Amino acid sequence: MSGNGQITSDEKELIIARLKVLPSSRMISIGSQGSFSRDELIQEIEKNSAVGKKIIEVQMKFLTAFKQGKIYRDLAAR
Repeated sequence: MSGNGQITSDEKELIIARLKVLPSSRMISIGSQGSFSRDELIQEIEKNSAVGKKIIEVQMKFLTAFKQGKIYRDLAAR
């Protein structure tokens, strides 16, 4: 997410591309919001809904941690 907390179009495109590699039958649970298929999540992102924004936020945090090596370090520490 950009420094001002806004989601950029590049971030949307990146996360949609990541979702598109998932099997279409894969369901992803978003806490109390329920379970969503890959295509439903893509629609939520395109609509700028709360669920879509949460998916982008979570994915961007994951990618940032991955880039910084935090995920590898955490796994190696186990």
